[in-house]
Amino acid sequence: MALSRSHRVTMNDGNTIPVLGFGTYAPRSVPKSETVMATKVAIEVGFRHIDGAFAYENEKEVGQAIQAKIADGTVTRKDIFCTGKLWSTCHRPDLVRPALEETLKNLQLDYLDLYIIHSPISLKAMEKCKDAGLVKSIGVSNFNRRQLEMILNKTGLKYKPVCNQVECHPYLNQSKLLEFCKSKDIILVAHSALGTQRDPQWVDEKAPVLLEEPVLGAIAKKHNRSPAQIALRYQIQRGVVVLAGSRSEKEIKENFGVFEFQLTPEDIKVIDGLNRNFRYYTLNEFQEFPNYPYNDEY
Repeated sequence: MALSRSHRVTMNDGNTIPVLGFGTYAPRSVPKSETVMATKVAIEVGFRHIDGAFAYENEKEVGQAIQAKIADGTVTRKDIFCTGKLWSTCHRPDLVRPALEETLKNLQLDYLDLYIIHSPISLKAMEKCKDAGLVKSIGVSNFNRRQLEMILNKTGLKYKPVCNQVECHPYLNQSKLLEFCKSKDIILVAHSALGTQRDPQWVDEKAPVLLEEPVLGAIAKKHNRSPAQIALRYQIQRGVVVLAGSRSEKEIKENFGVFEFQLTPEDIKVIDGLNRNFRYYTLNEFQEFPNYPYNDEY
């Protein structure tokens, strides 16, 4: 599967999304200035898909980086595919548009390319934001199959979600959810595709380090690549849009090198065999909530 660095896939509403995105999440202990630097580097390297969220508490810094790269002529606004997320405290319909407008103000943008919600609620308020031109596409995040079906079967649904962004990596390959999403023309977007940044707020310090997995290391050595590149290329060849976050200039450049090689069918099969349904982000504190998504098989 030969792909160009600018390769995009078409979503069910006709808009397109780059297959490789730059994730802007960072633990609270990370200085905000690093977000500005890393996002600038990502755009300079060639990333055009920037994934952010109000809950990451760094939208202003991401916006500063985007505006700086527009100002110096590296990109235009149309070159950038920008994703934002509606946080859980703003799901009430009358709070959705104000939350979106705050995100747009933080980013210094007139519209988002994609706006995502975090739990199964009515999409009507989101649909109004799309109709108003404040966002081009709307999607969801961390939904299981049952929750997706709740939305797809909802009476009066105007716009089907274009994507479902979920944790997805070789230890949690989401194969059943991926096939379901494909059957419904919904793109699966992989966050945490390289494992974890060891964020003490969310991740157990005893969790396995994905990029130290010997199988990934062996395949990386065979292709003269890094384990991270193997993990990212794996997702792209499965038809998954994948996000890669880093604050290291070397790693950001390295991550964008996934278009320079291909995995063999045998490589893909071996990586599939690493699946153990292991989550880095379990959100255990929300297990008693009725919409907690991880009690279902997928």
